Amino acid sequence: MIGDVIAEDLRVLFCGINPGLMSEATGHHFARPGNRFWPVLHLSGFTPRRLAPAEQEELLEYGLGITNVVARPSARADELSREEYREGGVILSEKVTRLRPRWLAVVGVTAYRAAFDDRRAAIGRQERTIGDTRIWVLPNPSGLNASWSLPRMTEEYERLRAAADGED
Repeated sequence: MIGDVIAEDLRVLFCGINPGLMSEATGHHFARPGNRFWPVLHLSGFTPRRLAPAEQEELLEYGLGITNVVARPSARADELSREEYREGGVILSEKVTRLRPRWLAVVGVTAYRAAFDDRRAAIGRQERTIGDTRIWVLPNPSGLNASWSLPRMTEEYERLRAAADGED
């Protein structure tokens, strides 16, 4: 099982859907070479340089962390059951309540909808909060998500970064 990169009082806790098989094999989040998470994180200004998946622990230096909605690895997110998403949403809510990040950023609107039973959710800032933690839904950075180009995805991540920076 892939471990979380977490700490208390993070600026942003990014939450993936679930680990892919490459992430499970390497022990690093968003490890598949076609995944755009690490490039987008840098291009949007969250990190001063593009980090490699093996450098994931450095995120903590920037007040960032990573977890997943569902812990079970799979080749594709569509292999997960509704029950896994719902259970993952409960566990994620408990984790956020305990760690108190300022923002929870769920990368994947479908995962957010399933985990939090919110069929109307769209990309962007959500009305829902978990305690004082605000929620932002980001596009899934998987290379399989062809409907979001790298520049368009970067713009959405920049919107979150601007919101997170505006509080400091």
